[in-house]
Amino acid sequence: MKFRRKLRVRHYGDRFAVADDTPVFVEIKQRVNRVTQKRRVRLPYRDALRLCDGRQMVEHEPSQRAFLEEVLDLLLRLDLRAVAMTGYQRHAYMGRDADVGLRVTFDHRIRGRDRDFHLGADTENRLIVPARTSIVEVKANERVPYWLTDLTAKRNLQVVRVSKYCQSVEAHGLAPRSIFHVPGHDLDPDLDLGRDRSTALSEA
Repeated sequence: MKFRRKLRVRHYGDRFAVADDTPVFVEIKQRVNRVTQKRRVRLPYRDALRLCDGRQMVEHEPSQRAFLEEVLDLLLRLDLRAVAMTGYQRHAYMGRDADVGLRVTFDHRIRGRDRDFHLGADTENRLIVPARTSIVEVKANERVPYWLTDLTAKRNLQVVRVSKYCQSVEAHGLAPRSIFHVPGHDLDPDLDLGRDRSTALSEA
């Protein structure tokens, strides 16, 4: 889709330590053609739930007002509901010197669920991308450096547009299959024994 937008609540760190006062981000992520934009505010988890699930305005800084009103408008006008949870472990690398603005991330153990949406819920997830597959994302403010495009070419890496949120929706039978689909019987036996580095709750 040339224009796509989603609302999510995002947490970084150990998901088992999430409490009411844990800082999280309420984000609107959208893509227009090939340009991706993210806007977000930081709130205590209780306030994020009150905003997104309870559809109530929460205490905020004056500079956050317009964004929070936009979130409420989306929730009410489109009757948004939580539909998928995604979690993964991430290794992130930042560019420096001539490559300031470059960011390369490796996401692995990508998993999700379609219920029990509390970020700290002690519940089982399922793989939404094959266990031995990582998603490598390359982000740049302007253009990707030549040395990096040469390196990806040498490794025969191909550009594939993939959404972890969409993968979770598809894996739980709510959308058509994609090229990364994991069959329902292919579960990771120790899926939740580790600790999440980054967890996202997406709504659409």
